[in-house]
Amino acid sequence: MATAYDRTREMKAFDETKSGVKGLADTGVTKIPQFFIQPPEQGDLTLLPIEIPVIDLTGAETDAAVRGEVVKKVKSASETFGFFQVKKVVNHGIPTEVLDEMLEGVRQFNEADVELKKNYYTRDLSKKVVFNSNFDLYQAPAANWRDTMFITMAPESPMPDQLPAECRDITFKYVHYIKQLGITLFELLSEAIGLKRSYLTDIECNKGLSVLSHYYPPCPEPHLTVGTTKHADSDFLTVLLQDSIGGLQVLYENRWIDVLPLHGALVINIGDLLQLISNEKLISVEHRVLANSTGPRVSVACFFSTHLNPTCNRLYGPIKELITEDNPPRYKETTVRDFILHFNGKGLDGRSALDCFRV
Repeated sequence: MATAYDRTREMKAFDETKSGVKGLADTGVTKIPQFFIQPPEQGDLTLLPIEIPVIDLTGAETDAAVRGEVVKKVKSASETFGFFQVKKVVNHGIPTEVLDEMLEGVRQFNEADVELKKNYYTRDLSKKVVFNSNFDLYQAPAANWRDTMFITMAPESPMPDQLPAECRDITFKYVHYIKQLGITLFELLSEAIGLKRSYLTDIECNKGLSVLSHYYPPCPEPHLTVGTTKHADSDFLTVLLQDSIGGLQVLYENRWIDVLPLHGALVINIGDLLQLISNEKLISVEHRVLANSTGPRVSVACFFSTHLNPTCNRLYGPIKELITEDNPPRYKETTVRDFILHFNGKGLDGRSALDCFRV
């Protein structure tokens, strides 16, 4: 007789190795464990042959006319796709060598000796440095083929020696640039929804910052699983750095769009909390990452959010200046912490975290 499949036991055995998907792949498996197998996708699976906008920020700080055009483009992209790209050649302000070094630091950590990585492996999300595979391993319908290091860099950063040596210095350097870019983006988004330039920074949308470094090993059966399940981000704004492998897709009109890798580019996307406070003037869009057999794929997502910081108790709801008789509040107020606890509690289960906060 066939032995009954014990899903929880298999997941626990995988988790207790503390070596993640990379460790599993290194064993030479030719079949992925059953708990990684995704349910069949529903709907139209064809790709839309369009690209998300690439926006040139050059001159937006010094020329009022140029700034007006940039604001229009940011507004259009954020209302339509929820995504856009900014590229070094069009002036996002971060040297290409810093981007490359950040990706290499993540790669070196994930390809370091497993005994070193085990020192950081934990499911205690209150820690400032958390390395594991699938934050929602025990909640999600299926696991994703990736490992992640989550570092809380603001409002309070970790001590440098709390970070792995392989990516320590570059993470602090990279975050310095990302914080500056974040201010620029939040100013443009404030103007895009008809508010004064400093509005979103005044209400501390940029106060918190977490760095999520993802490593997607080559997968022996990429057609059966995904690198990251379809989801929307739980933050205000995400700045994503991806390598040349590709696999990121955005859902638009119920079909997928490939977000093509551009060397030196950063992908920007609206998060759930920004959709909530803008009362849906800006949209947080579902996206996913495909598994691949050619990787590893490396990416670095910077989340502007105070996450689970217990001292950040500001309430966020639809911005009063955006509310009218014809545009009443669509969401209840919440703290960032409560929103994240709800998001983490349900995991990447295919449902929007915003549904629970609708009026």
